[in-house]
Amino acid sequence: MLIPRVYDDLARHIRPGKVLVIYGPRRVGKSTLIQQYYHLQKCSKRMVSGDDISIQEALGSRRISTINALVEGLDLFIIDEAQRIPHIGLGLKIMIDANPMLKVIATGSASFDLQNKIGEPLTGRKKTLALYPVSNIEMKSYKTQWEITQSLEELLIYGSYPEIMTSVSQSDRQSFLNEITNSYLLKDILELERVKGAKVLFDLLRMLAFQVGSEVSLTELASSIGLDKNTVARYLDLFEKAFVLYNLRGFSKNLRKEITKKSKYYFYDNGIRNALIANFNPLSLRDDQGKLWENFLVMERIKKQAYTPLYCNNFFWRTWDQKEIDWIEQREGKLFAFEFKWKSSNASKTHAYFESIYPEAITEVINKDNYLDFIT
Repeated sequence: MLIPRVYDDLARHIRPGKVLVIYGPRRVGKSTLIQQYYHLQKCSKRMVSGDDISIQEALGSRRISTINALVEGLDLFIIDEAQRIPHIGLGLKIMIDANPMLKVIATGSASFDLQNKIGEPLTGRKKTLALYPVSNIEMKSYKTQWEITQSLEELLIYGSYPEIMTSVSQSDRQSFLNEITNSYLLKDILELERVKGAKVLFDLLRMLAFQVGSEVSLTELASSIGLDKNTVARYLDLFEKAFVLYNLRGFSKNLRKEITKKSKYYFYDNGIRNALIANFNPLSLRDDQGKLWENFLVMERIKKQAYTPLYCNNFFWRTWDQKEIDWIEQREGKLFAFEFKWKSSNASKTHAYFESIYPEAITEVINKDNYLDFIT
């Protein structure tokens, strides 16, 4: 089964003389997306891989003649895993400046490397799309609302990678998640950055997996795994840029009671989080239902923001005396505050306290009865 994706109509995002950059975690379907588009085109075209040494040499050469020879006579040029090519940004700039009618697509699973290489050279010459594991928005195109709600427990436990969505057995799903966690999750970081090895990275991720929804102390993390605070901060930044973790920061208008310096970290997929802690038990046997629910809602909301699109600044809110709002959106000159409740549908006392401080805010409780409206 081929799952419908939000960018299946890729043609409407592509313009001559501009590079379409598609980011996202590994194994979410970027290659499948561009291959589908590529095979449907009746023009003169070429698709290459950034793993190909000859392509690395040609595009990394920064020679106009070499780059032009690569795309001579083409209407469409696609590069998969573009982050592996040195000086890819300058190479693409040379390419489209010399060939203003050429359509170019580049994909990357390591935003930290690809973004650094293409950001400045392609200013005004690119459009960026983010592709994530399958969203509930995408599920609406081939499932009824009842079917989506019935699959909630599976999504909380196994996540929503395309291969998970098409697997029929729990053992297949667990095997896939263990494979991607062990073989792909840190591949870009280990290849492109100087780190002390996979073990310390996995140790750090496992600690964060148990702290989903909680504020993270860099000092405590560093002490627990025997690293200095600055190294932990650098690794966390790499996890963000490699689409492993999402960093949510605290919101404040500088009231003394509000906490702003700490962050919360969420995993881009619940299945990866559960694979890291080796726990695929059903919800009835777990004591982390609230963490799974919160991680799920955060990432589905991120997908909705990207695909709608909905332009927001995202935060959490907490005071020193433990009053907390899970999710704050700052958009359209307004504040929107959401509490995530797994077992309850009632707003907490914190809700009223937040409204007293920010009376202009629009507040809502997100629970199992109304969550689809929040994420789709």
